[in-house]
Amino acid sequence: MKQAFLLFLCSCVFVFGQRSDFNHIDFKKADSIALKHKGASLKNLPVLTHMLTASLPTNVEKFRAIYTWVCTNIENDYSSYLTTIKKRKKLAKDRDAFTQWNTKYTPKVFKNLLEHKKTACTGYAYILRELTQLAGIECNIVNGYGRTPTLRLYSDSTPNHSWNAVKLNNKWYLCDATWSAGEVKIEEGTPKFIPEYFKDYFLANPSLFIKNHYPLDSKWTLLNTAPTFNEFVEGPVVYKEIFTSNIIPLKPNKMEVLVAKNKSVLFSLATPNNFSAKEITLLINRGNSSKTITPIVHQNHNTLTITHKFTKLGFHDVHIKIDGVIITTYVIIVRKNNF
Repeated sequence: MKQAFLLFLCSCVFVFGQRSDFNHIDFKKADSIALKHKGASLKNLPVLTHMLTASLPTNVEKFRAIYTWVCTNIENDYSSYLTTIKKRKKLAKDRDAFTQWNTKYTPKVFKNLLEHKKTACTGYAYILRELTQLAGIECNIVNGYGRTPTLRLYSDSTPNHSWNAVKLNNKWYLCDATWSAGEVKIEEGTPKFIPEYFKDYFLANPSLFIKNHYPLDSKWTLLNTAPTFNEFVEGPVVYKEIFTSNIIPLKPNKMEVLVAKNKSVLFSLATPNNFSAKEITLLINRGNSSKTITPIVHQNHNTLTITHKFTKLGFHDVHIKIDGVIITTYVIIVRKNNF
């Protein structure tokens, strides 16, 4: 009986992983299959799934082919996204009313997806789940909050994003097909989708993913200790390029940092094994002025520390750059010594 109970406990453990678990896998074949079937119809999902996965030997390669196809064939429908966000805000205090509205609106969203290959984040998460499950791989939709450099969230913000969790080799992994597909840019007041496949949201590191994704159900952080929602919205801004380098901001743990004049701020980042950078700089914007400085940098095992002394009062937007690419941003507020 005791042994059976222990086995039950082991079966309930929520095991998670990240893309580095599959460093030995070459995804070129999976990606080429997805490219070969570019433009394929969504009218028959079992047929599409078979075309994408039949010749691939492992589940992770099958999922990669499906993921790449979805990200390179579906267009982000920004108008649908805005409609949903407006309704969420209007009915923020009446979840039953929003659920009823969403139930009626969802068929329109999926009709647009199947006929025109245009959708918002929910549609990306839905079609990725459907194709993945047809391939015999467990996949869930995760609803929650997405935070971008241009979208500030607050403690009373409504949920605005959906992504997926997929189970491979008995481990759970996170990915975001919407943000991998490209981005919506506002040109002359009109939103325009710019397709640009960004593969680094595929099986992302949960400790980094939590920096700009917060699920309604905290178990889908895939972390042993999940931050609170307030800790999430108060954290530093991260840019998608940080997922390429897999660097994780550690300290300060808040985006806005109050510091006395002539005092130094220490920025700490976790780095992957064998990390190396040719150049580490800080781009500091203060009012109408901007300057790039080379800070004091120390690297110890898998931790990178960057130190800079702030000698002028006021607000400083501090962008950390690795080899010329901004990965994260803080706001340093410098006050007199008696603040």
